[in-house]
Amino acid sequence: MDIFVLILPLLAGWLLDKLIGDPFWLPHPIVGFGKLISFCEKRWNKGKHRVKKGACTAVVLIVFIYGASALLIHGLYAMNLWIGVAVSAVLIFYCLAGTTLINEVRMVFMAADHSLEEGRRQVSRIVGRDTSRLTDQEVRLAALVENLSDGVIAPLFWYLLLGVPGMLAYKMINTLDSMVGYKNERYLQFGRWAARIDDIANYIPARLTAVLMILPTGRLSLLKFVGRYGNQHASPNSGYPEAALAGILNCRFGGPHHYFGEMVYKPFIGNNNRPVYSSDMRIAVRVNRFAEGIMVIWVILCLMEAYPFLPL
Repeated sequence: MDIFVLILPLLAGWLLDKLIGDPFWLPHPIVGFGKLISFCEKRWNKGKHRVKKGACTAVVLIVFIYGASALLIHGLYAMNLWIGVAVSAVLIFYCLAGTTLINEVRMVFMAADHSLEEGRRQVSRIVGRDTSRLTDQEVRLAALVENLSDGVIAPLFWYLLLGVPGMLAYKMINTLDSMVGYKNERYLQFGRWAARIDDIANYIPARLTAVLMILPTGRLSLLKFVGRYGNQHASPNSGYPEAALAGILNCRFGGPHHYFGEMVYKPFIGNNNRPVYSSDMRIAVRVNRFAEGIMVIWVILCLMEAYPFLPL
C-alpha cells in the first residue's frame, strides 16, 4: 500500500467538491447524522439527568461514526484497493463544503441586490437566527461570516490527523452542535457536551483558518488585528476567522441579533462600520479559495512528510 491511498482520495474528493458542490438531489450522510441526533434528542432530552444523557448521546454517536467508518473503509481496502480509494474520495467530498459555501454567499448578495426580502429569504438558508428584521447590510454581513473553518479547514485538519473516519467524526460533532448546542431552555442541558466537544474540535482549525485567510493577502500585520478581536465573540473559535475577514475587508461584524425571538448582543469584531458591497463579497470568495488551496497543499505535504511513520 502506498501514500497515494491517502493523497489520491483527498485530491479526488476535493476536486469533486470544486466541480459539483453539494447538489440538492444527491443523498447526503449529514442528513442521516441529523436524523440520528433528532431521534436521540426526542427520546432522551426530557426528565432528569439531561446533561448526562446529552453527554452519552454525543460521545456514543461520535465514537460510533468513527468506528463504523473505520471498519467500512478498512474492509473496502482489503477487498479491493480501487473500491477503497473511490469510496474514501466520495466520503471526503461529502465532508467538504467549500463550493457550497461560496455559492450560498454569492446567492445571498445576488438576492439582496434584487430586493431586501429576497436577501432575507436567501440568507435564512445558511444562518440559525431570525432574518425577518435584518437590514440590507445585516443580510450581507451575515452571509460573509459563514464559516470557512467548519466547512473546509476543520474537516481537512481532522483528515490529516485521523483520515476519513476523523473527517466523518468531525462532521458528526459539527452537526450535533448545530442541532443541540444552543443555550436556550430546550438544549441548555442536553446540548452542553455537544457544544463543548465542538469547541475543542474547532480550537486549532479556527485559528489556522484565520492565518490561512491572511497569508494570500501578504498583510501579516493583520495577525495582530486577529489577536485583538478574535476573542471578542461568544464562541471561543468563531471570532478568529471573522476577525481575519473584518481586517481584510476593513469592515465590522457583530452587534445585536435576534435568536429564537430574543435579542442577543454580540461584541463588535472590527472597528470600521462601513457598508459592504458585492466587491467585498468577491474579495471574500477569493480569500476563501486561496485559503482552501493552501490548506490542501499543506495537508498533502504533511502526509508525504509523515509517510514513513504512517501505519499503511
